[in-house]
This record gives sequence, structure tokens and C-alpha cells, in this order.
Amino acid sequence: MSDLNRNPATRFGAATRAEAGYVDEGLRSYMLRVYNYMAIGLAVTGIAALGTAVLSVSNGQLTSIGYALYVSPLKWVVMLSPLAFVFLLSARIHKMSVTGAQLAFWGFAALMGVSLSSIFLVFTGESIVRVFFLSAATFGALSLYGYTTKKDLSGWGSFLFMGLIGIILAMIVNIFLGSSALQFAISVIGVLVFAGLTAYDTQQIKEMYYVGDDGTVMGQKAIMGALRLYLDFINLFIMLLHLFGSRE
Repeated sequence: MSDLNRNPATRFGAATRAEAGYVDEGLRSYMLRVYNYMAIGLAVTGIAALGTAVLSVSNGQLTSIGYALYVSPLKWVVMLSPLAFVFLLSARIHKMSVTGAQLAFWGFAALMGVSLSSIFLVFTGESIVRVFFLSAATFGALSLYGYTTKKDLSGWGSFLFMGLIGIILAMIVNIFLGSSALQFAISVIGVLVFAGLTAYDTQQIKEMYYVGDDGTVMGQKAIMGALRLYLDFINLFIMLLHLFGSRE
């Protein structure tokens, strides 16, 4: 009977290794899906922002579209609607189909692009491209850290959340003050906060993965994770642009 392995510990160990391999493969597929959704969202935002900027200016002057978006009271709707959309999507995503959640995410990304289109009127195209690649490199390194580190980053959550609330309040105040010194402080602190959130959110998204989830739940989690990382990237990019962008 030497050809039969009757050691239950050995059989259990083999099963555990096989299961771990299956989980690792599923986790990689899940995270790749998150990053793909995020990348598509960024592409939609970039196209919408550039397209809106082109339609808003002609011969160095604002067109009727540009006037409506950047001067008329509609500018407040354009500015604040992405924030409202985030809260709505976050609250209802678990009730949506995966297709519906995808369409909502793409719609949000397009709306964000319209909201961000004014950067093409304020900063030079060269500096926007330069800061984008700087943001991408920074985001990639921090997200990789969040994915691979064995350190528990959950303790960062409350600190980063308080920093985020402080940044939002300071930005609202500075809309009325227009202080360049306050904007500089917001940008510096913002880079630190969103750098931390990139690593923290990546680890949280990774820990959201559960091999037993069905396709719908897994898809919803992937889209929600993509939304979190998308927002981290966009805000990191904006803060770096205010610090290193060259103005027109």
C-alpha cells in the first residue's frame, strides 16, 4: 500500500496550496478589472475635458458654450455636480446591475471631464501632459505599495479622512477668498493626503475581494474600487498641477 498517500495532513496541504493558487489568480483578475475600469474612466475624462475646452474657445474668446460653463451661474452646477454624482453612485451601486454601474461610472467620468475642462484654459498643454505623467508615476508607485505591503494601513483611514474633510472645507472657503497662499497650502497637503489615500484604498480594495462572490457582486466591487482609485488619481493630478503647472 506504499503507493497510497494516507497522510491527511499532506492531502490537506495540497488542497490548501491549490486553493491559494486559485485565490491568487482570482485576486489578480479582480484587481486588473479595477485598474482597467479606472483607466477607461480616465480616458473618458480626458476626452470630455479636451473636447469641452475646444468647443468653449474660438480665436482666443469664449464661445457661448464657454460662457455658459465658466461664467454664467451654470458654472456652479458644472463644478458641484460630480460631487453629487459620487454620493449618488456610491449609495445606489449595490442596487444596480453591473452594466448599469459601468454606464453610471462612464457618465460620471464624462461629467468630471466637463468640470475639469477649464484647466486647458488656465495651464499650458505641455505642463498638463508633464504633470499627468508625474501623477501617473506617483500613483503607480503608491498603489503598488498598497497592494504589496504586509503592513496594515487601516490605521491611516481616520487621519486621511479628517485631512480630506479639511481640504474640502478649505477649497470651499478659497472659492470666495481667492488666496494664492491658501491654494498653495491646500495643494501641498492635498498631495500628501491623496498619496496616502492611494496606498490605503488599494489595500482596502484588495481586501474587499472574496473568492465566493458571484459575478454581480464582484463586478460591483470592481467598479466601486475603480471609482475610489479614479478619484485619488484625479485629485492627486489636480493638486500637483496647481504646484507644478505652468499657467497660460
